[in-house]
Amino acid sequence: MKVMDSAYDIIGDIHGQADALAALLRQMGYREHNGAWRHSGRQAILVGDFVDRGPKQVDSVMMVRHMVDAGSALAVMGNHDFNAIAWYLPDPANPGDYLRPRFSSKDGKRNRQQHAKFLDEVEDRPSLHKEIIDWLLSLPLWLDLPELRIVHACWHSQFMEYMGPRLLPGALLSAELMQAATSEPESEAEKDSPEPSIFKAVDMLLKGMEVTLPGGRSFIDKSGIPRTRARVRWWASGPISYREATLLDGSLREQLPDLPIPRHLPTCQVTEKPTFFGHYSFAGPPRLLLPQIACVDYGAGHHGPLCAYRWAGETTLTANHFCLAQT
Repeated sequence: MKVMDSAYDIIGDIHGQADALAALLRQMGYREHNGAWRHSGRQAILVGDFVDRGPKQVDSVMMVRHMVDAGSALAVMGNHDFNAIAWYLPDPANPGDYLRPRFSSKDGKRNRQQHAKFLDEVEDRPSLHKEIIDWLLSLPLWLDLPELRIVHACWHSQFMEYMGPRLLPGALLSAELMQAATSEPESEAEKDSPEPSIFKAVDMLLKGMEVTLPGGRSFIDKSGIPRTRARVRWWASGPISYREATLLDGSLREQLPDLPIPRHLPTCQVTEKPTFFGHYSFAGPPRLLLPQIACVDYGAGHHGPLCAYRWAGETTLTANHFCLAQT
């Protein structure tokens, strides 16, 4: 399918919101033809997280898949897509369980709760379940296009260089690599260590930069899960404190000390290419994080709007190019 040079619509996390995706595509001039949404002069790029939370799981996956197959879209893997793969694949180290634990009393219950919407639609349809998992596993961890860069959560050049020779061509995870990618370090010190590993690299790219909160602090996330680690603004440059860095609500953030976070964590890597990602479920009107960095996740998985950025070749981004689904 011939597409105009430098004309992309970067679309945020869908999370089963097929109706919102159709509405957004229609607003942007896409039309459904031969089973796929298409635009005569533009191409969509989807930043991952196609499953969990929303009311139309299979429909959402299939809409994106048909667009990718037709050449009218590109897509990368999100952390929820990764979790869906890990839920499905057996764990060789723990016979009878899976890479995302199902049966331990604590983790299994929590993991199923997070994944319930998707499982409700596929668990009793094993052929379809396998088909979707195989397709999710075919998605790259990132896209480094001539004009721009796409990743689900965090663009981290050092970890990408580390992962490059370990991945399949096209920055793809293999089923065999999934075991290492799900083998989480046990200690907080090891998690925060600058030493690379497959787990830490995949975790960074798909979930973003996180730090252990100082002084044993914790918080409850949007899914009701207690957390001792918080996401931070990886795009922030220079020394930055826990209070400035963490992506927490104001009252929680103000309780953190004004101490610098460890500087082995990535600083902003501004290049000549605009960089787009999702994952963070921001609230409020869409805004640029930096002149070359934009997030397109504004909470469609939490009853917020589905968001896109209509990119047309500019090297300095503009907030006027954000577009929200009108449903």
